[in-house]
Amino acid sequence: MPSATSPLVRRGAAVAAALGLVALAGPQAADAASAATGPAALHWSTCPAGSDAPRGTYCSTLRVPLDHSKPNGRQIKLTLSMAGDVNAPRTLVVNPGGPGESGIGTAKLVWSSLPQGVAMRYNVVSFDPRGVGASTPVSCGDTRKLIKHPAAPYTPATDAQEQARRTVARKIAEQCRANSRDLLPYITTENAARDMDRIRAAFHRDKLDYLGYSYGTKLGATYATLFPSHTGRMILDSVVDPTVTTYASQYEQDPALQHRAGQFFAWGAKKDGTYHLGASAAKVSAAWNAVRKQLDARPAGGRAGSAELDDLLASAMYTDLDWGNVAQAVSDYRRGDASTLLGATDQLAFGGVDPAQLAYNCVDDAWPRDWATWHRDTTASAPDAPLFAWLNTWYSAPCAFWEAPAARPVKIGSAKVPPVLLLQAKDDPATPVVGARRMHQALAGSRLVVAGGGNHGQYLFDGNTCMDQHASHYLLTGRLPADDATCPAALAP
Repeated sequence: MPSATSPLVRRGAAVAAALGLVALAGPQAADAASAATGPAALHWSTCPAGSDAPRGTYCSTLRVPLDHSKPNGRQIKLTLSMAGDVNAPRTLVVNPGGPGESGIGTAKLVWSSLPQGVAMRYNVVSFDPRGVGASTPVSCGDTRKLIKHPAAPYTPATDAQEQARRTVARKIAEQCRANSRDLLPYITTENAARDMDRIRAAFHRDKLDYLGYSYGTKLGATYATLFPSHTGRMILDSVVDPTVTTYASQYEQDPALQHRAGQFFAWGAKKDGTYHLGASAAKVSAAWNAVRKQLDARPAGGRAGSAELDDLLASAMYTDLDWGNVAQAVSDYRRGDASTLLGATDQLAFGGVDPAQLAYNCVDDAWPRDWATWHRDTTASAPDAPLFAWLNTWYSAPCAFWEAPAARPVKIGSAKVPPVLLLQAKDDPATPVVGARRMHQALAGSRLVVAGGGNHGQYLFDGNTCMDQHASHYLLTGRLPADDATCPAALAP
């Protein structure tokens, strides 16, 4: 947040790791000999050490211009990954979201999750976008000394507390500029979309077939707007609002997050016999806030206060698969055992500053430079979203002090953009449904399928048979639903 964090590599994945969830696995991809016979412009081999690519994934690199208006100028590196049969009839390019999330592990994850009929038709390619990971990365240096735990409560009680967090945000922005000033002006969604057209060309495809989650929907819609004649079958899943700035999007998220938290509290009430947090949503909410106060007075393990608990709640809003783990952590803490809570919050704290996400967010469009605007807008949002308004603001606050010039955003949509498929959950808090409806209006001829529930990321990873059938049928046939459609929610955990 404030951007739509990847549903595949979201912060909730750290919670899953800390609390023992099992990662997805699937069948083997193409063997190395097959991968080595790939497109002439690309040479496939093992993936870089330290990347999150699982076994059966092969990687290659592609040079692209740092500045696409100067195609013969400085070149930077993109690292691509591929899974499946290199000789498959079609190539599906996937972006997991973020912005700024690594895509190296996504190709195998998606390909191994596709229905067999679709997997036989497609190989799957993903990539670390410019500025990210194994591609030419941006860096903010060592920011660990700036982010201390326990952190101060997100909602400032005094002007001094607010000023202290502003100072940290400014120092992060300064370190990012000091370490990556030559890259920062060019880490934009438009440039990433132009990079994708280089990927299409490297695979000798006339059209780009694409699956984008979360922020990846903005990237895909930008590509379709810039390159409509090269746009093939495109699925945009958990859709970003194309009509508002990134700054404004956080204020769309705030009440949606609070609403989702209310659903979590209501779910906890139904499970009172298991977690003992209260027999009504109001009682669970009261118990949660009581724990927040206790952690402010005495941080668990000396490092987890209310801010760390708020991070844990925010991460769990992406999928109800995390709800039981988070409820158990708080339940254990109330019984005197803080170990599960500390395991989860330590994982989230370990992530720290995300340089690539800041780079995209802060440059893609203009942010207010006057802190009074931030303070006013966040104060106005807080009554309707007391658990999230200030959290969201501080997450993006370095953009108030960013020293790279803002780009001119691409206006999404034109009469030339071919029809695409939009998938959305009704109560998704990271990309509220209002954004999907606006994207639907911007992309003439598109079809919107809305599922019940609020899980972020529908196709392949939510266990929603109805949504999966719509998307798989489209990938196989190229035919969209005749009309917009709805699907029931996947079964709750």
